[in-house]
Amino acid sequence: MKSLLCLAVLCVPLRAADPHISAEERTQVLKWLDESHMEFFAAIDRVSEAQWKWKPAPERWSVGETAEHIVLAEALLFDFVRKAVAAPPNPAWEEQTKGKTELLIRVMPSRQGKAVAPEPIVPHEGLTRAQVRERFEKQRIDILKFASETQMAVKEHTVVHPFPTFGTLNAYQWLIYVPLHTIRHDKQIAEVKATPGYPSN
Repeated sequence: MKSLLCLAVLCVPLRAADPHISAEERTQVLKWLDESHMEFFAAIDRVSEAQWKWKPAPERWSVGETAEHIVLAEALLFDFVRKAVAAPPNPAWEEQTKGKTELLIRVMPSRQGKAVAPEPIVPHEGLTRAQVRERFEKQRIDILKFASETQMAVKEHTVVHPFPTFGTLNAYQWLIYVPLHTIRHDKQIAEVKATPGYPSN
């Protein structure tokens, strides 16, 4: 009898993870989006032209370049969200994306690890501060709408990240990547401002 009971337990299928965004996850991503928005504008507002363009070193980005990178990256990352949800459901999504949410939360805001930005999001001082603000706010409208309203099973839709460290990410993970990446670079702007030699005005 004991053997039969054990066999019966083994035969019960494991419950599949819910591919939808939970209420708690939605609340959290909206909080990150709000916090990163406020931090970003606080970081670039009241920055003079000299401060905007000042570089800590020839190979390092200025406040303006970092801000431009943030705007370019948010557009690219949300495009990955769109590509993921447009792709067919990935039956192996749970296995392939396991632990990636926690990885993003751990390494992005803390600025762990260094990566070379791909060419499409490398800043070239092509945007003024006004253009950065305008583009950021315009892009965030679509991002916030998706985060607030989507009822799709977003976690079963995946796209492979160009960096092997992350590999396959699902649409929810690409979505949280947006504010977490911005928080990461908000801190980079703060580091630039704290560097000796940063203009006082």
